[in-house]
Amino acid sequence: MSDNEKTELDSWDKALEIKLQELKSCQTNHNVNDCFDCDKLLACDFRREYVKAVYESMSKGSMGGFEF
Repeated sequence: MSDNEKTELDSWDKALEIKLQELKSCQTNHNVNDCFDCDKLLACDFRREYVKAVYESMSKGSMGGFEF
């Protein structure tokens, strides 16, 4: 794996970590332990962006778009 590829992989992991922190902050602000305890579960942008970041991290951006 080249240094450029490692940097690219790191950027996906960093983006995922940022989204995870945003999601945890949202859960704390809403006083819930996980998203399933929140009444905004299906309409939550934080959760939607986190799930998207998970898929992008797993595929490293090589797959097509992701729709819920």
